[in-house]
Amino acid sequence: MLQQRVVIENINPQLQCGAFFIKRIIGEQVDVYADVFPDGHDILQAEVLFKHELEKNFNEARMKHLGDDVHKASFTVEQQGFYDYKVRAWVDHALNWQHGIEAKLKDGQYVRSELLDGIQYLEYIIKKLPAKAKTELREWVGQFQDASQYELATSNATSKKLHHLFLEFPQRSFAKISKTLQVYVDRKKANFSTWYEFFPRSTSPQYGKHGTFKDCENLLPRIANMGFDVLYFPPIHPIGEVNRKGKNNTTNAQEGDSGVPWAIGSKLGGHKAIHHELGTEGDFKRLVKKALESGIEIAMDLAFQAAPDHPYISKHPEWFRKRPDGTIQYAENPPKKYQDIVNFYFETPAYKELWNELLEVTLHWVKCGISIFRVDNPHTKPYYFWNWLIAEVKKKHPDVLFLAEAFSRPKVMQQLAKQGFSQSYTYFTWRVEKHELIEYMVELTQSEMKEYYRPNFWPNTPDINPYHLQGANEAMHLARYALAATLCGNLGIYGPVFEYMVSDALPGKEEYLNCEKYEIRHWEWTHENKLTYLITRLNVTRKNNSSFQQTNNIMFCALENDYLIAFYKWNDDRTNETLTVINLDSHNSQHGMVQMPLEALGVSAGHPMVMKDMITDNSYTWSSEWNYVELSPALPFHVFHINK
Repeated sequence: MLQQRVVIENINPQLQCGAFFIKRIIGEQVDVYADVFPDGHDILQAEVLFKHELEKNFNEARMKHLGDDVHKASFTVEQQGFYDYKVRAWVDHALNWQHGIEAKLKDGQYVRSELLDGIQYLEYIIKKLPAKAKTELREWVGQFQDASQYELATSNATSKKLHHLFLEFPQRSFAKISKTLQVYVDRKKANFSTWYEFFPRSTSPQYGKHGTFKDCENLLPRIANMGFDVLYFPPIHPIGEVNRKGKNNTTNAQEGDSGVPWAIGSKLGGHKAIHHELGTEGDFKRLVKKALESGIEIAMDLAFQAAPDHPYISKHPEWFRKRPDGTIQYAENPPKKYQDIVNFYFETPAYKELWNELLEVTLHWVKCGISIFRVDNPHTKPYYFWNWLIAEVKKKHPDVLFLAEAFSRPKVMQQLAKQGFSQSYTYFTWRVEKHELIEYMVELTQSEMKEYYRPNFWPNTPDINPYHLQGANEAMHLARYALAATLCGNLGIYGPVFEYMVSDALPGKEEYLNCEKYEIRHWEWTHENKLTYLITRLNVTRKNNSSFQQTNNIMFCALENDYLIAFYKWNDDRTNETLTVINLDSHNSQHGMVQMPLEALGVSAGHPMVMKDMITDNSYTWSSEWNYVELSPALPFHVFHINK
């Protein structure tokens, strides 16, 4: 039996009635909406209560009524970690009293009794005020009691000053409080990162020689100069020798074949060891330190699987499921077969020991300086395992970020994000046509996904050589990188095959011919071309324009040409606004009229805007709502800064 008169419903944002937390980065705003209404016609007040997990007391942000019983308030998250937030609402008897007096006075009614009734509200405020401020309100109490001061009393009763005092010192009688919801706050890199992936073993300048961490160190200036701030390595651990794969995924390795890095573990060690040809743990720590000095974080691969000769199999056979004939089933993703890999048995009765060991593996590399992990195939392990592991790591290491490498069904990918992954791979790799790109971006940025799913756009990966890049020309590579760089706050490429346009494929498959997963490749790392130059320009543009350092603030612009896509982006305070136009036709020039979003820009037709192309440094003055654009495959994009 609740003595409450207010209903609080439809609080947004929240995920599945608060079962999961929403996500933000430091400095971002949480806009909270709720349907709040009382019985009858009384005036109510509502507020959002919020606090960081380390704070004892809640802060208050009064909600504004937007109409139709919808209320809104906002708060800014300023620390990493969890924030709690909830909505509190109450019938405000003091404001209701003041509103009633105003209405009766307008109707010419005598409100002597109402003034006496209002003394209780004044006395409540007097108790809250400092000593010096009490005097005036005590005088008002006397006026309310003195019939000879009726005019002065009604003037003060309806004054803006008293109204503000009621707002500042509400009584909150019989307040209703909603359930508590949570937001998790990450560092900025969760929202804005530029990834570059290469195989450390392919970094040697000498043909036929295995690369080392020292060779990787020598490449740091190249990566930094191109504007990348995350360098991601496939697994760096010892590679299994049993059932080792040969070149192009052949099941019988030849002598000297290097094997697949994801087939982790051999007699030389497991997940806490380093492949001996790459160097020592000390060499690795030095590389991590040198990378940080260049503005780059090393991202490691977390691949929780084992080669058939991994030390775990002999030391902890209970962590693996054996078939009736005593063998362990190798990993499969039909029709793909991974004869060189066996999976952990997460349903083992010894699951707690297994989970704790995998946590220790993660923390081992955190202690080596790693604060970003790309997690291999997380959807093939229990969702709640990831929830636990990520939470355990972040308790003491909140800077650590986890990227979910899961190209799976939508709800599977979404569930991983809800369970705590900081970033997620996406379907961008296969979204090529204009309508596909727009539909996908609208889903990511205008649905509930915007509250928890941080996309990371990859045009290619070692596993995926998409059909549209196979044998593709320079313009296609440029357009795909420009799309990733301007649509999404997080992006990555697998190089140097991308910028060198090495896209030969196995016939009929989205797989690279002579893929580095199965062999060491030799690259001319000093080679520069138009792609390396323009990738660098785009990355610099991203770093210099905060509108590109997030994903959700985007509006697609009308442009009646299916080969041209245009979109407007902005930062939260609208101090940085950009317009990007990209030609999706890699063989022909395309032209059309793009509609500027004048209302969103806050200008009217005829107002001149200087449009500076940040790639070419050319400037144009546009003063019309519709403006002509033409893009050739030679440079298939405009990235404009808008100066109003």
